Amino acid sequence: MKILLISPTLKGIGGVAQHVRDLIKFLKENGHHVDVLSSENTPVIPIKKLKNPSFLISSFLKAKLMKPYDIVHAQHPIAALAMKNISGKKILTIHGIYSEQIGMLHGQSSSNFSNKYEKNAFEWADAVTAGSKEAFEYYSKLGPKVTFIPNAIDIKSIPSGIDTRYEKQIIFAGRLSKEKGILTILETAKNLPKDIHLLIVGDGPEKETVTESIKTNKNIHYLGYQPKEKTIPLIRGSKLLIQPSLAEGISATLLEAMACKTPVIATAIGGNVELFENNKTGILIEPNSSVELLNSINSIIHNTEKLQKLSNNAFELVQEYDWSNIGKKYLELYKKLTQS
Repeated sequence: MKILLISPTLKGIGGVAQHVRDLIKFLKENGHHVDVLSSENTPVIPIKKLKNPSFLISSFLKAKLMKPYDIVHAQHPIAALAMKNISGKKILTIHGIYSEQIGMLHGQSSSNFSNKYEKNAFEWADAVTAGSKEAFEYYSKLGPKVTFIPNAIDIKSIPSGIDTRYEKQIIFAGRLSKEKGILTILETAKNLPKDIHLLIVGDGPEKETVTESIKTNKNIHYLGYQPKEKTIPLIRGSKLLIQPSLAEGISATLLEAMACKTPVIATAIGGNVELFENNKTGILIEPNSSVELLNSINSIIHNTEKLQKLSNNAFELVQEYDWSNIGKKYLELYKKLTQS
């Protein structure tokens, strides 16, 4: 099949970018021709709040000149306008609940606009895939064209190595933004025992807040953006990965931690409750609770037996989310659409 993937970005440690890179790899390994339309080959304004809106417009214009494809697969509602302009069976993948994420980041007015836009994007697609059961239930209210296909990782390609810099090392790796819970983490860190060292890996709008925090907290270490080849060994070398998100689909970072046998503390929201059973495959806490996060860290970091149990159970579960399994679901959907 000739397949076009449309994504706001292919670079970085963000979940959408990683998902698209892995999907490209899977499709090519299975003999399909894949082209990509992204901000890396389309003009955008390189300012954070303008990058996605400018990609929406520039990709829409570029798409008018593009040839037909068997499958046109948009990743993220921002890519849906370009998808509309290209001949072929159209699929929209949504990584979470778009309008809720926009509202959390930019306020109610932006949420209202994005809600209307995502409904239009839904109509332009022949099929919609949701990466979590929460998103599947939400978008299924708009119509019957939604399929649940969870996010995935390529377990065999995860970088090797262990990077342990402190005896009691915990880590957050991801976008430094409100919805990822970074403010909860910084509040927790104020009371973190001095022998527990927190590594923060990533970049985002709260970077300045993070850099200010480490000035008064000697056991917080901000490492900035790191490529996966360096991030994965840091995750593997940590006692815990913490991710107290306020909104989340099936997080690639959490899947990677599970594959690295690093126990996870996450919030009981969105896709996290699909990945983790509390005290069996991970620790689930309430969002916006720095006290509960701190208590969970303190109660488990010295419990070697429980850490081992969580990591073993999570490692067994994450095999279901490997691309060797999830990729087949996309191919089945592509085949169904092209034969209809």
